[in-house]
Amino acid sequence: MKAESHKTLYVLLLVAVVIFGYCLWIAFRPVVIVAVHHRTNGFSSVLVRNFPLTDRGKITWWLKNKAMLKEKYDLPKPAKDGDFTVTFWLFGDGYKEGDGYDSLCFEDMKTPVNCIDKNKVFTVENDRNRDVLFVVKNGFYRIDENNNIVKKNSE
Repeated sequence: MKAESHKTLYVLLLVAVVIFGYCLWIAFRPVVIVAVHHRTNGFSSVLVRNFPLTDRGKITWWLKNKAMLKEKYDLPKPAKDGDFTVTFWLFGDGYKEGDGYDSLCFEDMKTPVNCIDKNKVFTVENDRNRDVLFVVKNGFYRIDENNNIVKKNSE
């Protein structure tokens, strides 16, 4: 009986280590930018793989990579009035033909295979005061005067 309980303990420990390792792998995978599509009026779409899962992870990734995004992809690319919106979409299964409903298509690609599934994961935009806002599934965030990331109340 005692040997059986040790065996069960070892199996549970092994399962826990595997799950922990998988979580670490997910958390530390590098973000891959597959493509960037600029539209008029300050709107840009960034197609990504391996984007951070948490709100804080997404915002932290933007803050750490905003200089690279500006230099390499000209993001954000504001409209003449200074407004911009950068939306990050999961690339998923890649480009495909549009279905007319749940697809996001890019007019800058002159091929019928120019659409992706709409799976938005993060948006960075500025508001009327030119403050940068981070839009995630669970709400809006901004950076306060002390450089803290704070959740913004709906207005």
